[in-house]
Amino acid sequence: MPYIPSGTELLNPFQILERTGIREAMNGVDLGCGSIGHFIFPLARMVGKNGTVYAVDILKSALAGIESRAKIEGVTNVRTVWSDIEIVGATNIPPGSLDIVILANNLPKQSMVSEAVRLLKPGGLLLIVDWKPTASPFGPPSKDRVDKEAAKALALAEKLQLKDEWEAGQYHYALLFLK
Repeated sequence: MPYIPSGTELLNPFQILERTGIREAMNGVDLGCGSIGHFIFPLARMVGKNGTVYAVDILKSALAGIESRAKIEGVTNVRTVWSDIEIVGATNIPPGSLDIVILANNLPKQSMVSEAVRLLKPGGLLLIVDWKPTASPFGPPSKDRVDKEAAKALALAEKLQLKDEWEAGQYHYALLFLK
């Protein structure tokens, strides 16, 4: 049986979020958060009790998982929102209200980036973390992955400014944009 690394070993959310400059009392969202909250709970700790973190997913079961974990861990600054992140305007979060939007492992599309930009306040940050296009023993098929240059083009089409880019582990890249 091959060794399969854990989620944090594959992609360390704390290291990635630290590089973005997240601070106490900021507000953010993970669009397409999944049921584990890989970025949600580290973000919730970093923004503290005076910040709000939204967990958005189209699967109600994923949101139930986030709510359950938040309750077990006593995390009170996470709000779940059911939405299709591929529909611009569908996410029930006030437009222009967030300091950071995270798109992680979503195979980004233009509509997702447009929705992220709609939610960001001026000076806000868009963090895209996704799979490198090379084959790996896990993750989506390499033919479905969105390479770094294509992801940059999606954000630049929304008039965002590339602030930083880095390797986010062996299988991922990270791109940070400023609105």
